[in-house]
Amino acid sequence: MSNQDFTLNATAREVSGKGASRRLRREQGLLPAIVYGDNKAPQNITLEHKEIIKQLENEAFYSHIITLKVDGNDEQVILKDLQRHPAKAVILHADFLRVSATSKITVSVPLHFINEESSKGVKVGGGIVNHIMTQLEVSCLPANLPEFIEVDLAEVDAGQTLHISDLNLPEGVTSVALSHGSDHDLSVVAINKPKSSSEDEDEASSEESEDA
Repeated sequence: MSNQDFTLNATAREVSGKGASRRLRREQGLLPAIVYGDNKAPQNITLEHKEIIKQLENEAFYSHIITLKVDGNDEQVILKDLQRHPAKAVILHADFLRVSATSKITVSVPLHFINEESSKGVKVGGGIVNHIMTQLEVSCLPANLPEFIEVDLAEVDAGQTLHISDLNLPEGVTSVALSHGSDHDLSVVAINKPKSSSEDEDEASSEESEDA
């Protein structure tokens, strides 16, 4: 888990509905949001839009425990969902899930691929790295939540594919997909073999035949 601390200041919101939310965003620069979970009643809140935009620039914010201060009261939460404007750099709504130190949470954690250019498959085999997944859904206690999961490609050959089961997950962290059985052992990354000259010639002749 990262040593970074993320804190958001929020205010309880009594008024709800699309019209009220639009006015908050347009007139006051506020973001409507909701916090729920941990066997407590959901609570509507507002946040400073510019504050959360700044926090979202940090990748760790998406998979990190956040201290949410609601009218002076602290709650530990994770960002569960964001509703973005389809054409503008504007957040329309945010969902936060309360977390408990003794209850496991499910979070999508980013994958960081290392040693790509120096891997066997690229440096020796001339292959091309194909990222099939960029994040992994995991289950763990809040204290074990990783900021990211590292995927080392140093020893991966051309033509080889790494699956979820090949990843070294931190202690206390499990894959949600694998919990459903080995048939959910999805591909994460592959190093595709370079095309042979004969394959290139076959493609070229095929294209010429189509043009004829």
